[in-house]
Amino acid sequence: MDEKDKQNRDYSDFFSEKREQPEVNRSHMETNQPSEEPVSEAEVETWRPERREYHYYSYSSKHDANDLQEISPPLTKLEELPSSQVAVEVPPAEQANPAGPKSNWSAAPRKKSGFRRAFLAFLAGAVVMGGLMFGADHYNLFTGGANGGASGAAPVSGSGTLAANSGEGGSGVRTANLDVVRPSDISGIVDQASPAVVKIETFVKGRSASSGSSLFNDPFFRQFFGDDFFFSRPEASPRNADELQPAGMGTGFIFDKEGYILTNQHVIGDADVIRVYIQDYNNNEPVQAELLGSSYDLDLAVLKIEGSGEFPTLPLGNADQTKVGDWVVAIGNPYGFDHTVTVGVLSAKERPITVPDSQGTRQYEHLLQTDASINPGNSGGPLLNLNGEVIGINTAVNSQAQGIGFAIPTSTITQVLDNLKNNESIPKPYIGIYMADLQEGWLRELKVDSTDGVVIQSIIEGSPAEMAGLRPYDVILQIDGKTIKNTEELSKTIQAKAIGDKIEMTVSRDGTKATTVVTIGDQNAS
Repeated sequence: MDEKDKQNRDYSDFFSEKREQPEVNRSHMETNQPSEEPVSEAEVETWRPERREYHYYSYSSKHDANDLQEISPPLTKLEELPSSQVAVEVPPAEQANPAGPKSNWSAAPRKKSGFRRAFLAFLAGAVVMGGLMFGADHYNLFTGGANGGASGAAPVSGSGTLAANSGEGGSGVRTANLDVVRPSDISGIVDQASPAVVKIETFVKGRSASSGSSLFNDPFFRQFFGDDFFFSRPEASPRNADELQPAGMGTGFIFDKEGYILTNQHVIGDADVIRVYIQDYNNNEPVQAELLGSSYDLDLAVLKIEGSGEFPTLPLGNADQTKVGDWVVAIGNPYGFDHTVTVGVLSAKERPITVPDSQGTRQYEHLLQTDASINPGNSGGPLLNLNGEVIGINTAVNSQAQGIGFAIPTSTITQVLDNLKNNESIPKPYIGIYMADLQEGWLRELKVDSTDGVVIQSIIEGSPAEMAGLRPYDVILQIDGKTIKNTEELSKTIQAKAIGDKIEMTVSRDGTKATTVVTIGDQNAS
């Protein structure tokens, strides 16, 4: 046994209890020479190392690490040491390492569990990643912004859409804005717009309101305007010619300070008397209005009221600049509840609906669809953007559904507003044909290659089409060099023209293509 193993054995004996040693077989002991002979008890006692005396020492933080202070009398328990001193066991000085205790002592490594190391690593990673993300967002590290700092919320356009970042970096990155997610200034829009929104009541003379117009009882009409659009009255015998009976109710708004009011044609209908209520005006007493002009096809009407001073007005905005998803506000008088405000979004654009009745068919086109609540009595009221501008007139709602309302866009209104104010007929561009989309089964007979185009079914006598030499079964392929795919495209192209405009039309007749010039006419003048 070498000196190192012997010293370790001495340290081990220090903590062991003194007891009688059992008989030891020398073959199990570490010796220099193997032996098979039994070992006597005397030899065992001679082999056992001599037990040495040990002393307690303490290390004080107030002294150098090499200074050892002997404690007298010797202590037997570590707990009895003063709190400022830590007791350690060392061998006698004569057996200490000549290099000194400091060079031979080392702290045992502290073992850590794998879970603890993993948890600490996770926390460190989370802190680092969070700091990097915050710094990247705060200083626009990945957006290319030139300002290098936290950019403010993106400006909101009047229609409630996000405006592009206008920094020098030109990145076009858009940031969220709380006003876009949920408008916060609806009350301000309402305060500004409400004085110009009016309630309209109509009356008829000497007859029952319910029998005044077939529209009152038409089931399809009620699908879009509601069963309670008109006051429900039982059939009654004619009364005095001067006695007024309520016929209907709706909404309108003042668009000119001189007292011009815009509303729907179906709101005033065949009314003999029209009364208008203006908020906080004339002690809330009604003002009688005069009908200046109306259009059955466009479902628009302009009224005029007289009064002292200037009336509050609402500006007309541009519906074409409004995007699907933009916030909109509707104000009206549904079911007689004055100045009811509803909020929603623009659900869709360019919606067509058809409402037939005994007077004809209302073919609505280019309508705005919204989920802002619209009910009977809202008709004629304004649909506003977040700038407080009118982008449409609330016109119809499908009473069998929820959140499906329609408004006539200002792009349609502005084209005919002057005509309505001046009680002039509204020009209706036309060429005078009845037409149909091409079908696969007709291609061989008409000698055309595809279904792109429109076939003429018949021609109105004396119309521009007849004067241009068009005939039934001619196939219209192009207008001014633009391919016409169906009847809807042809109608939009004609309606976009002004009365008197000339168009170049390419047609196919019996397989032969030819070009002719057609002058746009006015259907109202025919």
